[in-house]
Amino acid sequence: MRNKRIGKRTMKMESTPTIISTASVVGPKEGQGPLKDEFDVILPDDLYGEKTWELAESKMIQTAMELAVQKAEKKLSDVEILFGGDLINQIFPASFAARELAIPFCGIYGACSTMALGMCLSSIVVDGGFADYALCGTSSHYCTAERQFRFPLELGNQKPMTAQWTVTGAGSVFISSSGNGPKIKYITIGKVVDKGIEDGNNMGAAMAPAAVDTIYSYFEDTKDDPNSFDVIATGDLGSLGKKITEDLLRQRGIDISDVYTDCGLEIFDLKEQDVHCGGSGCGCSATVFSSYIYPKLLSKQFKKVMLVSTGALLSPTSTLQKQTIPCIAHAVVIENQ
Repeated sequence: MRNKRIGKRTMKMESTPTIISTASVVGPKEGQGPLKDEFDVILPDDLYGEKTWELAESKMIQTAMELAVQKAEKKLSDVEILFGGDLINQIFPASFAARELAIPFCGIYGACSTMALGMCLSSIVVDGGFADYALCGTSSHYCTAERQFRFPLELGNQKPMTAQWTVTGAGSVFISSSGNGPKIKYITIGKVVDKGIEDGNNMGAAMAPAAVDTIYSYFEDTKDDPNSFDVIATGDLGSLGKKITEDLLRQRGIDISDVYTDCGLEIFDLKEQDVHCGGSGCGCSATVFSSYIYPKLLSKQFKKVMLVSTGALLSPTSTLQKQTIPCIAHAVVIENQ
């Protein structure tokens, strides 16, 4: 049996699966941010023509997936497997979208790490020869996430300054066994890390140790140089979590500060938009990667990128039962060859 593992936790893709297209859909607030000219679709309102926010979120992820396939000049019937998930009960936005798409579907849940998780699983399937075309995607919606995890919007609760703004957005990545485009070279699957944070309004501090664990493991496994990357992008740590990540990695002897950004800081203007520490949610890294990072890889402005989507694996039940917040991060390394 061939072993594709490098070190303890990193896997090397032998056939280097190719990202042949991406697509992004965002809400009105995101469409007013710094990346407003990069998104494929900006919604006129948060309901997207539906009766509920949850159905709007399902329509968003369906639109992103359909658009990614269209941009690759393929048909939905060409896609052999679909990985999708979101934050909402039983991932019903992704599942309802899959109902309409009629593609063999694997529902996944990694909280806000779901985009990188889907890319990891798609790469494994394609690299293993089990599919030539794998589609993955995820979504989040400010209104659905607030209602499920915090407070109904009607209450008008104030947020502490450590809080972040859940991105209303969906992103999809289409991966092929062949074709032109950036290649997925390595993936590092995360471990669940829990440092005892209990505050659901301080997600950056909760998730940062998981990001550190995965990034450090990648560099330990591969002996790669952080400065060989154009960008290392975490998912949605915001300004506080980003600083914690930099500091903790520096304590371990790894300095990524020259190439490091966070998708939660890229999607909003923290000075002009009231989002406190920045963006969060499954749609955060999904839309920033699909609309901003991938096009720069495609044009070869970026040659090497690491996407580290981060997720907090809490639930309303675990919160009510006074549990701390377990977190995870998955990493995908993409290169132009």
